[in-house]
Amino acid sequence: MSAVALGLAGLSDRDLLEAAVDGEYVLLTENVSDFARLVADRLAAGAHHPGVLIALSSRFSRRPSGIAHIAAAIGAIADDELEDQLVYLKGASP
Repeated sequence: MSAVALGLAGLSDRDLLEAAVDGEYVLLTENVSDFARLVADRLAAGAHHPGVLIALSSRFSRRPSGIAHIAAAIGAIADDELEDQLVYLKGASP
């Protein structure tokens, strides 16, 4: 479900991560610089998170045709333990 669909659009990255934690959602983003820092800070403070997936725009197209590639990359790790992990999705732009 998207941040927009959950009514979370416009939140700061920190607040978005907190909302994902509260809702027990794994977060999908392309914003590696902010979220890498936020999850590192969170773990250093002894707090946890359900997981953050990074879909770099250099690997995945943001066009509608790219959604299937992102979904496939997520499917490839669906059985992995994601708690407290920052995972870079693997794939290539179509």
